[in-house]
Amino acid sequence: MSMEEYILNDVKILKLSDKIGETQDLFNNLTYTHLPVEKSGTYIGCISENDIRCFDADKILEDYQYALEGFFVREDGYWLDILEAFAQNDTNLLPVLDENNLYQGYFEVNDMISLFNETPFLNEAGNILVVEKSFKDYSISEVSQIVETNNGHILGAFVSKIENDVAQITVKTSPTAMTAIIQAFRRYGYNIISEHQEDTFKKNMKDRSKYLDKYLNI
Repeated sequence: MSMEEYILNDVKILKLSDKIGETQDLFNNLTYTHLPVEKSGTYIGCISENDIRCFDADKILEDYQYALEGFFVREDGYWLDILEAFAQNDTNLLPVLDENNLYQGYFEVNDMISLFNETPFLNEAGNILVVEKSFKDYSISEVSQIVETNNGHILGAFVSKIENDVAQITVKTSPTAMTAIIQAFRRYGYNIISEHQEDTFKKNMKDRSKYLDKYLNI
């Protein structure tokens, strides 16, 4: 997939000679968290809206060059890597450089999210299953094997959380054989985090717990 069609140039790149006050006004009229800055025609980093609100309006960007953040992506980058760069840099605008490090424009986060929305993980009918297991004990190949050997097909899977050496894996499967898949995950030592109508295990455990409580209170 070519990413060139998603490169935007609606906002001009700032210069170090631009006044802080004018840049603050520009942020007032935009929804971006960052704006790109150049020096002698070369991209040198982005200035963030949070930082520029603290600067003296009468000064110029060059006076605060130390505050520039030097993140960027390549024009031939993969969309999922670009989406990751948005998250890592906590921004909704990413400058785009070519192989010669020349500024080409910028990507907007909503465009990358729209590409994610077009993937089978989101737009195909299926079931979302969230499981967890020790980080050192799980594997994506095992997750795939459990689903596929129980007549399911994986539409997407990713590690959605890691905490206290426990990995949480979110899996989207074809809308079949959920009961068998859930039971198989338990046999392999996975905890089922998500709630499912097909899952009678938790319901039976709750019913038995209520019965035991009632018995103990007699």
